Amino acid sequence: MNPLLKSQKIGFLGAGNMAQAMIKGLIEGGFPAKNIFASNRSEGKLHKLAETFKINPVFSNDELVDTCDIIILAIKPQDLLQALEPVTRSFDEHKIVISVAAGIRMEKLERYVQGARLARVMPNTPSLIGRGVIGYLLNDDDDSGLDSTVEDLFQPLGRVIQVHDEDQFEALMVSCSSGTGFVFEMMMYWQDWIEEHGFSVEEARMMTIETFVGASLLAAQAREGVEDLQARVTSKKGVTAAGLQSMRELEIERALRISFEKAAMRNKEMAREIK
Repeated sequence: MNPLLKSQKIGFLGAGNMAQAMIKGLIEGGFPAKNIFASNRSEGKLHKLAETFKINPVFSNDELVDTCDIIILAIKPQDLLQALEPVTRSFDEHKIVISVAAGIRMEKLERYVQGARLARVMPNTPSLIGRGVIGYLLNDDDDSGLDSTVEDLFQPLGRVIQVHDEDQFEALMVSCSSGTGFVFEMMMYWQDWIEEHGFSVEEARMMTIETFVGASLLAAQAREGVEDLQARVTSKKGVTAAGLQSMRELEIERALRISFEKAAMRNKEMAREIK
């Protein structure tokens, strides 16, 4: 981690799961807990967070913004703008603001954090175990140094990818954040089928997880693409080929594409609903 970053004060507006994962990752990466601050509507959760990680609890958003150089907006999207409204005038060009809220586009955020250096970041659930895909978008691509700051902050949570417009940001969110839920859906079908053939719940769960983990690690370590890996496990007129033929006849690809598009449409609807 950049030594200069360690001297900055980082404030989390919100103390939910993603804030906790980030705080844990920062501290494990060598960031000093004494330079981390957090505020939260529920003081009980805030006290627990402060006790667990030895960070500084702050009991007003005004104080958090005034105190910190980097402010992470980690509040639920439907509550974020209301929380920002009273502190809008506290932001300036010396502050870095990073939003992890889905559905609130850059142009709307800019109205509430006027003058601040701004980034949108989208982690996914595997970020909680350091295996996430984290996309980020800057409000100014020419802002020298902001990209490396964002990457330093989020690198402990997984792979960090810069995108260049809201459409790419949405595609990353749907494929990697919502996509995690889609993978869990397929895993449930996998496990159900195995259980139907006499295996216990624990055995079926282990077999399902290891199949997905093994395939993913094999793809990650192989030089060839996924299509080539699939060809290696598929014999002509064999068992795997028969199953794949059925999947293609049932248009599994089309069903997944429709799922992606439906999720993207809902994201746009949410953006319009947030006032």
